[in-house]
Amino acid sequence: MVKTIENLIKRKKIKVGVMGLGYVGLPLAVEFARGGFETTGFEMEKEKVLYIMDGESYIPDVQCSEISALVKSGGLKATWDFSKLKLQDAIIICVPTPLRKTKDPDVSFIITAAKQVSISLRKSQMIILESTTYPGTTRELVKPILEESGLKAGKDFFLSFSPERVDPGNKKYGIKNTPKIIGGITPECEKISSFLYSQIISRIIPVSNSETAELVKLLENTFRAVNIAMINEIALMCHKLKIDVWEVIEAASTKPFGFMPFYPGPGIGGHCLPLDPQYLAWKMKSLNFEPRFVELAEAINSKMPEHVVSRVTEILNSGKKPLKSSRLLLIGMAYKPDISDARESPAKDLFALFKEAGAFADYHDPYVPEIEIQGKTYCSKKITGKTLKNYDCTIIATPHSGLDYAAIVKNSKRIFDARNALKIFKSKNIWKL
Repeated sequence: MVKTIENLIKRKKIKVGVMGLGYVGLPLAVEFARGGFETTGFEMEKEKVLYIMDGESYIPDVQCSEISALVKSGGLKATWDFSKLKLQDAIIICVPTPLRKTKDPDVSFIITAAKQVSISLRKSQMIILESTTYPGTTRELVKPILEESGLKAGKDFFLSFSPERVDPGNKKYGIKNTPKIIGGITPECEKISSFLYSQIISRIIPVSNSETAELVKLLENTFRAVNIAMINEIALMCHKLKIDVWEVIEAASTKPFGFMPFYPGPGIGGHCLPLDPQYLAWKMKSLNFEPRFVELAEAINSKMPEHVVSRVTEILNSGKKPLKSSRLLLIGMAYKPDISDARESPAKDLFALFKEAGAFADYHDPYVPEIEIQGKTYCSKKITGKTLKNYDCTIIATPHSGLDYAAIVKNSKRIFDARNALKIFKSKNIWKL
């Protein structure tokens, strides 16, 4: 059966279905379609389906021209009709995996997707989970649901886990040139999944099983979260010591070995860094293991927005102004530069904290025209030299590359730069993290 499917893959005779057309699923579906496979994206949000079928993209990393060409050629389709899953030879699950308010994993989207697949599961189909999750999810959660069909994983169908490694806004690394980790329920599952991905990705990294592949993803992001927490704590120390943390990092970075620079900020955001370590922590707690580094990192990173509010309060007070009733402008609402994704963005926390303190807060972000914070919708404000002068303090929360920082420095009364975006400017009205 493996050889037969491999032959079909070589000839581009299999159909690929991608469940979930967000930042992970849509670029992946486009890559398979570009690689010559008939690809169908499955999405519950009808608006997204209509966008794609009209040749439009809602993901900045995917060009409208590319979507349009692939749709016109018939290589890419989108639908909200999940009964068409039975027509697919390979089904890749790319659904969200958020945290509950209790910080426990919310795998309800994975469960729903697995049940939808199970309804029409047939022999020789490939099922691959890409959604970030805790070790054991593929084998202990997805496999039993799929086997409710009466078919057996590794015998009648193939089941694997391959963690997504999408970095929104990264111009250098995309799906094709980012090494792909793959772990199967059985060696045969890994082999056939690896062969499928090898048709569109330059380098495949097989690992011994699905649990290993699941942990690889969590290690990658826990590594970053812990190191960012460490440098955030160093930034707090530097403030107490009256030392410029950015100068310290720049000097330390000159060491050609044994040091890797990380940078502080007002917190961490996005769908990965704030969430993935918590998936690992939850799993380990269920095994009666205390994940101390993970919990300490989360505690430090989650307190950074409060530190920024405290610093802004100090800056205003030095000019005999209280935080309450002051007019504040946040520059940047997305969680990282030059993208439109504001999920878990620390700028949202800052905005809410300033509002709770009685300040009049606005924001400017060319990538995020409007945002909902604590049940209210706010719109990005246009900024000019005149409007900047109306604010008591401007806070750089996300350093988008296309902003006119010279004008911001020239026209702002006070600036708190949480990202070192203004390092080339020498001005007494700039305060750093």
